[in-house]
Amino acid sequence: MILPMSPADSMFLLGESREHPMHVGGLALFDPPEGGDARDMRVLLDSAFAGGKVSPLLRKRARRTLSSLGQWGWESDVEVDLGHHIRHNALPQPGGLGELLDLVSRLHAHLLDRNRPLWEMHLIEGLADGRFAVYMKIHHSLTDGVSAMRLLRSALSEDAGRRGMPALWEPVLGERAPAAVETAVDAGGVNLLELPGAVLRGVRGAVGLLPALATTVDNAWNNRGGALSLAAPPSILNAPIGGARRCAARSWPIERLRLVAKAADATVNDVVLAMCSGALRSYMDEVGALPVEPLVALVPVSLRGGGPGGKTGNEFGVLSCNLATDLEDPAERLDSVRTTMSEGKEAMSARSQGEVLAMSALGAVPLVLGVLLGDRAPIRPPNVMISNVPGPREPLYWNGARLAALYPLSIAIDGQALNITCTSTDDEIAFGLTGCRRSVPPLAPLLDYLDEELGALEVSVGLMAPASAAGEAVSEPDSVH
Repeated sequence: MILPMSPADSMFLLGESREHPMHVGGLALFDPPEGGDARDMRVLLDSAFAGGKVSPLLRKRARRTLSSLGQWGWESDVEVDLGHHIRHNALPQPGGLGELLDLVSRLHAHLLDRNRPLWEMHLIEGLADGRFAVYMKIHHSLTDGVSAMRLLRSALSEDAGRRGMPALWEPVLGERAPAAVETAVDAGGVNLLELPGAVLRGVRGAVGLLPALATTVDNAWNNRGGALSLAAPPSILNAPIGGARRCAARSWPIERLRLVAKAADATVNDVVLAMCSGALRSYMDEVGALPVEPLVALVPVSLRGGGPGGKTGNEFGVLSCNLATDLEDPAERLDSVRTTMSEGKEAMSARSQGEVLAMSALGAVPLVLGVLLGDRAPIRPPNVMISNVPGPREPLYWNGARLAALYPLSIAIDGQALNITCTSTDDEIAFGLTGCRRSVPPLAPLLDYLDEELGALEVSVGLMAPASAAGEAVSEPDSVH
């Protein structure tokens, strides 16, 4: 049975090509338990591999047939060849973090096989510090960042002494495939068994969309915060892309960002955006490519509830944020980011989820036009995508191995050759940078500028910067092309 796919999910399949892979990824580093080493983790993972069990989510395959009029749908409970989906890799010695990201940059550039469930997992040995790495990529049609984080969280435990845990691809306790009546939805997310009532609700909802869309356009026209922006300047980030990728990452103590946010009466997400603002200003100025007008970021906003369960797939809206890269003072940039994001949140706060989705769809129009029309698009898309996906707030373990770091990797597209995604793991926040190797200069300097900007923000709000300001760096070697 083929169950219809939502428009938000199918969009990532329709927009995919060799130069535009539409999967997201994550690189997890694990510290072996006391007295153990990476080989012990390899034995446990090999044992799970031999068991052949696979989570229901990872047994779904994207299909389209004549009976579905060519629309994408999900075929559930597909046979999975674990030998294809789970790969073993070893780094050349000595295996440092730079070599690890060099490998992951290449893995992240390859398309997933659409004839199979859309995911891969790479178990990577050979790190000089004794850690074990797991890189997983999963198609964006199957999950967004928030549900991917929940999937990871469900496979880990807060108990360092727990053993006999399932591998990351195996079913967890209580997981089940959705019943047909729960997933028999049409392309608009309507239960087919309740279609007559849904049509009436849809008519009433369409009337409510008009003022929401009018507000979105008005905010954009007057350069206020909201889903849509008409003010993005041309930049080197808004270029056509190729299929090769650059990936880089670094982590910082999240408490540093929390203290800046508290002192500035801002949110941690505001501080993330301000860090990116200052870093992009320096990064682009260094190569003589900083626009006079401020850069604009597209910021995804999760529309999921806060419970531990919930659906997979994609449930998010977007806001546009003026990054104020035309301002020299870090405090002024943070204040501008905070104001823009507050305006955007206020514009959405009184709206229904359907209205927020419609406003977000309107906000994504410049990006879609940029992908379809390139330089001929009448509206320039936002310059960069910046996402902040909340992670676990406590230390997590897999069979005693501690999750030491989690670096997110995302999607670059035509018109947005750089993506910045953040996620947190108990006491750290990690920035993952994904860029087109052809269009974007080496990313290592951008990591350094992020670090400098965090220090500058601490100074600007009256905090004493820690003596050791630099986080742990993970980037591709500049010698690789």
